[in-house]
Amino acid sequence: MIEAAPPQPTGSPESGGPADAPASIGPADPVDSDAALGRRAQILATEHWGLLAARSTAQSEVLSRITIFLTLVSAGLVTIGLLGQASDFVGWFGGASLAILAFLAMIGLMTQTRVLNVAEEDMMYVVAMNRLRSGYVDLDPQVAEYFLSSVYDDRKGMELTYSFLRHRSVSVLVGSSFVLLIVVNSCVFGLLTGAIVVSSGGTVGWAIAGGIAVGIVYFGIFFVYGNWTFRSTWNRYVPRRPTPGPPRFWRQ
Repeated sequence: MIEAAPPQPTGSPESGGPADAPASIGPADPVDSDAALGRRAQILATEHWGLLAARSTAQSEVLSRITIFLTLVSAGLVTIGLLGQASDFVGWFGGASLAILAFLAMIGLMTQTRVLNVAEEDMMYVVAMNRLRSGYVDLDPQVAEYFLSSVYDDRKGMELTYSFLRHRSVSVLVGSSFVLLIVVNSCVFGLLTGAIVVSSGGTVGWAIAGGIAVGIVYFGIFFVYGNWTFRSTWNRYVPRRPTPGPPRFWRQ
């Protein structure tokens, strides 16, 4: 009986590829035993569960950070109001309000940065799980028809995994935690600017105008920055399996 020659790894010299190139998972070879296929499926599933756990931990942590920040903002504004009543809005009230608003601005900027980082991490986990899902399909092509999540690890595949039944609209961006934090921080920085103007001897009108201007500029800068980081991430990434077309379960 003639034995089948073992398949050559993708990165071996015989395959013509670079020696350090990782072996890619292709369709299951007919000569692979059930034990080999089961071992591959177990490795993929273990990695999949690890990504799910990391994603859940990151989401839980950032939601706690957002809750803490919004609680601090609420408590800080109430404290400023109580201090104003106690001081008749004169004397030491200006310095106290500036200290509170500066503290809220610093915590808000830190929280916003973390929210942006977790948004990028969440996208990273989704892309990684899409790639693993394509590995499941390579092992058993018949399971592909049961996946609503995408098996393609490009941007379109990521968007499909986030939204199975329709295209993602602008409402996803408007309702995101990142935009929420930008809006809240724009207001905090605007209030801080207004307090600085009043403490420096400026009029209330100039304080309102300066606060609005700073809030708008802050929102614009970080909105553009978030969009730039998203696009630059995809410009650097090379997908293993690009999306060939619209999902088969969408009406054309």
